[in-house]
Amino acid sequence: MWIKVLLAVLIVAFCSLLGYLAAAKYRARRKFYAQMASFNDKYLNELTYRRRPLGELIGEQLERGGDFYTLLEDRKTEIKLQYLTEQERRECEEYLKMLGTGDSNSQKDYFSAKKQTLESKKGESEKAAKERGGLYLKLGLLSGLAFVILII
Repeated sequence: MWIKVLLAVLIVAFCSLLGYLAAAKYRARRKFYAQMASFNDKYLNELTYRRRPLGELIGEQLERGGDFYTLLEDRKTEIKLQYLTEQERRECEEYLKMLGTGDSNSQKDYFSAKKQTLESKKGESEKAAKERGGLYLKLGLLSGLAFVILII
């Protein structure tokens, strides 16, 4: 009797874990766009007020960790993040190429225009992570319960 209960709990926990892991791409995408939008705001402030060198600003940001900051550190590599679409990868590559190129006025214009796009992508990714993250977790739980019912 106890073995059946233990097995049932393990099956439900395993299926819930699978649901949690399946939703990881949505959480990673949300974190990526939050980091990108945050960096964009900091970079715009640097262009407008302090005007420190780009390397110094990037050095500060690298301490935080995350996929965007890893890309920021090595801006010459191709972006191979699975949770981004092909168009989003190209946009991110273009964004990284524009850092530090041109005069401050043209950069202010470019990164100010990107601010609205990044905020909308950040909002979309937060909404998707909230909706689908919970959905996958519940789906994993329910599939675990269904599997336990079939076994018992």
